[in-house]
Amino acid sequence: MTASASEVSVEERVRQQVERTIQRSIKGLEYISTGDPAVGLTPKDVIYSRGTLKLYHYHPQSDEVYRVPVLLVMSLVSKPYILDLTPGQSLVEFLLKQGFDVFMIDWGIPRPEDSKLKLEDYVLDFIPDCAERVLRDSGEDEVSIVGYCMGGQLSTMYAALHPDGPVKNLACFTTPVDADGMTLFRQWTDKRYFDVDRVVDTLGNVPPELLYASFDMLKPAARVAKNVQLWDNLWNDEFVKSYRMFDRWAADQIPFPGECFRQVTKDFMWDNKFAKNELLLAGRRVDLGNVRIPFIHIVAEHDHIVPYEAARPLVQLVGSEDKKEVMLKGGHVSLVAGGNAIYRLWPQLESWLGERSV
Repeated sequence: MTASASEVSVEERVRQQVERTIQRSIKGLEYISTGDPAVGLTPKDVIYSRGTLKLYHYHPQSDEVYRVPVLLVMSLVSKPYILDLTPGQSLVEFLLKQGFDVFMIDWGIPRPEDSKLKLEDYVLDFIPDCAERVLRDSGEDEVSIVGYCMGGQLSTMYAALHPDGPVKNLACFTTPVDADGMTLFRQWTDKRYFDVDRVVDTLGNVPPELLYASFDMLKPAARVAKNVQLWDNLWNDEFVKSYRMFDRWAADQIPFPGECFRQVTKDFMWDNKFAKNELLLAGRRVDLGNVRIPFIHIVAEHDHIVPYEAARPLVQLVGSEDKKEVMLKGGHVSLVAGGNAIYRLWPQLESWLGERSV
């Protein structure tokens, strides 16, 4: 007497679940006992350093290279290896294979004496200095800049204050411009309750734990959901490897230079000066209308850190004729790294930059 098809199906499903439960137990022990995965493996040279700042030049991986080099600019509170996670999941590696000459600014971990750094230092000193060194190293007279999150803010400020500078193209990912759209962040830093002067005067650099906790509170159930998802997929080596890398980066935040945090809180979060074209750096007004180079802003449909309402006005404010906004599925991090990014953002960036880098 043979079992029915439905009985076989039930037996097969039970067997699979038992096997996966066994694998979860084995993999769970491996997960606890093994160290963090290696990240940022794409070969590179440090061509310039200054304090904690390092300027990387990645080794070419294509025989033919676009003339215009690419400079990647990260946020001040995140380590840059999110753009170079691991072979096969690295935006840097992808751009190199497409024939781009890639450089990156790594801001490093601020020291106590770096608590005095302000937006002026980054926008009027560090970025121009690095851009000049990229040109010197590449032998070119123009550079494309790609900025992620706050790195996009810094890059846009730089382009606005250097309209005759060397920037040929500017690409930004999930860059906030309108603080009114920052919702919960705006409430947490409400000047009636948040004494930013006391925080900075007491602590100097703002600890990453404070920032990390604020990100967690944006989606309070997200960490529990992630742990459940990890348990469900512990049998899957590729899922676990990817999870470990993303989780390592998310927890690997760095302090925010104190004076810059004070400035961002007051001028951006409280007074919304960036969106109003009223931000002053060393007495110079940051007018986004002065950004007239080719410009693209790529935003994430499900970004809870930089909601679309905070990012939406940027393309409208820049003065470029050649400008566009692209909305892609994904969140703040999955937009730039992981399987979602490989098939969505990376080809968009390669196509847009390629047309404007010859």
